[in-house]
Amino acid sequence: MKLNCLIIDDEPIARKLIIEYISEVDFLTLCGVASNPVKASDSLSKGNIDLILLDVQMPKLNGIQFLRNSTSLPLVIMTTAFPQYALEGYELDVIDYLVKPIPFERFYKACNKAKAFYDRRGNQHTGHGDFFFVRCENMYEKIFYSDLLFVEAANNYVYLQTKERRLIAYLTFKSIEESLPKEHFIKVHKSFIVSLPEVSSLNSEEIKIGNFSIPISRNMKEEIMATIVNKNLIRR
Repeated sequence: MKLNCLIIDDEPIARKLIIEYISEVDFLTLCGVASNPVKASDSLSKGNIDLILLDVQMPKLNGIQFLRNSTSLPLVIMTTAFPQYALEGYELDVIDYLVKPIPFERFYKACNKAKAFYDRRGNQHTGHGDFFFVRCENMYEKIFYSDLLFVEAANNYVYLQTKERRLIAYLTFKSIEESLPKEHFIKVHKSFIVSLPEVSSLNSEEIKIGNFSIPISRNMKEEIMATIVNKNLIRR
């Protein structure tokens, strides 16, 4: 399966080089080019982008700010002339960090890493069907995706709230976020992931799921409202 790519970079020469590199890789397809993250919103809203090639220094909204203020993004490879942002990029879960001028060999290696991650994540979902297992103390607990209401981070653990019980598992929040199918779950706060089908109501500050109230991050609220409400809102 090919990865649909989106380039976000304000430098025409850099964009041209990456377009050329993408054309040389048989598992990549170019689906969009934008000079900054604001102009990329239309391409991202279509939901068909698998990989973003993202520059750091751009007008209006730079790459780091874009990552900090976004939820449920595709895989990201950073492409920049500024190596000092590498640590911050990795802390924001980018797949790789490429420093310009980018040799093709290095670009190809990063894209292979992204493809391997994408395939592994897809196999997790298709292999397990409609459920997954987590280890809780000395037991392996089976959880159906349709029963999971939300996930909450708790230091080195996560709480998994289902319709009938609350489990605690020795997992990182990042690992559970990467394993849940993105078409059914969305990160709404640095410590919470919720099930989209289980959302009963929401405003700009919180989401209601049954008797539970889940906080919404101020940095994420516009994207969350757009994802959950706007596409399904009946207007006058």
